[in-house]
Amino acid sequence: MDATSSWSVWGLEASIAVQNPALIAEAERLVRGVVAQVDDACSRFRPDSELMRLQPELAAGVDVSPLLAALVQSALEAALWTDGDVDPTLGKDLVALGYDRDIARVRLDPAGAITTVSLPQRRTPGWRLVDLKGQTLTVPRNLQLDLGATAKAVAADRAASLVFDELGCGILVSLGGDIATAGPAPEGGWQVLVQDLPTDPWQQVTLGAGQAMATSSTQKRRWKHDSHDMHHILDPRCGLPAEPVWCSVTVAAPSCLLANAYSTAGIVRGFAAVSWFEHEGITARLMDQQGRTVATGGWPRENDVMMGADLHG
Repeated sequence: MDATSSWSVWGLEASIAVQNPALIAEAERLVRGVVAQVDDACSRFRPDSELMRLQPELAAGVDVSPLLAALVQSALEAALWTDGDVDPTLGKDLVALGYDRDIARVRLDPAGAITTVSLPQRRTPGWRLVDLKGQTLTVPRNLQLDLGATAKAVAADRAASLVFDELGCGILVSLGGDIATAGPAPEGGWQVLVQDLPTDPWQQVTLGAGQAMATSSTQKRRWKHDSHDMHHILDPRCGLPAEPVWCSVTVAAPSCLLANAYSTAGIVRGFAAVSWFEHEGITARLMDQQGRTVATGGWPRENDVMMGADLHG
């Protein structure tokens, strides 16, 4: 029987499941270690994180740690895969919209930011202006990196791989809905409940060994700013929250980074995401404002809802 453990991280729920109950404590220690390392490297909410400490020097180019370089490289890959729908240079936009602290603190003090929401204006894609050569990182002075989404996915991928490499047991790591697995799956596969909010339609799917999943949502990280409703997924073309065509987008893929990139881009792309996913063969479930779901690629269709359908990312 699988053993599980859960705790809070980044204002979200973290959880793990391992096949060998005797290894649960050591597996949690390893996962917590990876999460802490990623937080130390790139947290936007900590002035002592490596990224924030180096921010004043980035315009001139600066050598960064191997971990931060890998996190930036992953974010740039996500931007490339999604044609810029996932852009890691939106840090200043998020600050301007009031998301300058942990989301719990933003909700307590929504008037913390002093800027106002402006009308959308098309901009040059910031990610194309970021230069990473080896471990030397250069970011234009007018841009600030926000690696939050992709870094969480990379943390899940790295943590799952580390546990399997160190302990030799199959593991599922979930960091706020970003799920990665490594090693052998339990008999019948990893059972995953796909449901963003408790009132949303739910679906149980079976995730195979080595597969990953990510859900991006416009429903959870929300706040008020300048009397406007905000959510944390921005449209890079204008620096404002993407139109919430979809309440949530869930993607299954061989890595959590890949799944997260496409789930986030699905929110940004709106209605056009469906045809794009179909063309690219993306295995996804998109839920609209009325609770209706659309499946693409190999995602189980409606007749598989509540049945534990097989899912091969």
